[in-house]
Amino acid sequence: MHNKLIVVIGAYGSGKSEYSINLAKEYQLQNKKVALVDLDVVNPYFRSRDVREQFRKDGIDVIAPEGEFMHADLPMLSPRIMGAVENTEYVVILDVGGDPAGCRTLARYVQKIKERGYEMHFVVNTKRPFTSNKTEIITMKNNLETAAKLRITHLICNTNLMEFTDEKIIKSGVQILTETAVETDLIFEKYLVLFAYDQKIPDKIEGKQKYVLKYFLNKPWEIKNRVNIQGI
Repeated sequence: MHNKLIVVIGAYGSGKSEYSINLAKEYQLQNKKVALVDLDVVNPYFRSRDVREQFRKDGIDVIAPEGEFMHADLPMLSPRIMGAVENTEYVVILDVGGDPAGCRTLARYVQKIKERGYEMHFVVNTKRPFTSNKTEIITMKNNLETAAKLRITHLICNTNLMEFTDEKIIKSGVQILTETAVETDLIFEKYLVLFAYDQKIPDKIEGKQKYVLKYFLNKPWEIKNRVNIQGI
């Protein structure tokens, strides 16, 4: 069976790693074989490699630097990545760095990704710098596509202000991304909501569907201080 390969990209702080992790868990719950590949060499704090042990118990293969290189902010790319890209028995999620430099790590895999077929999800928080309006989003889209040598296929709205998030804030992001999708001819179907704020956000806004993100990643200072608070 030919399973999906999904490339997930987004600016720093967009929530792309948490989205990647949730996608992997979603497909695993559908009894799919899943590989989550950590290609993020940009963000030192919230990376999919941090859920390796937890997901291994669930049967999800997390491919990322190991041993002394586990927390290195360097392009330490596992030779297993190519095998995952080529293995259509697995749903493959590629969590890619959040700027053009991070996207360049995809270069060696582009040909095989194109041969297999892919979706490329661009996660956007319109409350972050450089993606606050349609013009900025399109500029970043073009820069990321140039660096990655792949075309974005989907826009994913993750507009939020953490505990200050409400329907009005998310609706503003949905409206901006709707305008962007029309101009760029990209697919835009869902907006993300953190589990903690699920109950105060409706299931649909402006015809788009809510996708609830569960928490998997801790900030490093929270782990050190044993504070039981999680976040994107």
